[in-house]
Amino acid sequence: QVQLVESGGGLVQPGGSLRLSCAASGFTFSSSVMYWYRQTPGKERELVAYITSGGGTYFLDSVKGRFTISRDNAKSTLYLQMISLEPEATAVYSCNARDRWGQTAEWGQGTQVTVSS
Repeated sequence: QVQLVESGGGLVQPGGSLRLSCAASGFTFSSSVMYWYRQTPGKERELVAYITSGGGTYFLDSVKGRFTISRDNAKSTLYLQMISLEPEATAVYSCNARDRWGQTAEWGQGTQVTVSS
């Protein structure tokens, strides 16, 4: 079965950095588009970034220049490097995937990122 397990979240001060990881299994990771989303209570989940199988990337305007998405196909792992974090980045961050056939994964638990002084 498809499984996505996020990790790396935590409490960080404004201006700090975190690196999130998403360990994937149960599908062909290398040919899938991988996504990072985030969600806060009472708000809809929003797309933060994605990376294609060829390495092309997209970022939400508010995180451009501060977030970097990357992938390690040998480890079937997706990463989100976040620097210069602001309180507005506080959310549960979740990963997802879209394979070459258009199938997506079920949402996992995500990992909590809290930016607070």
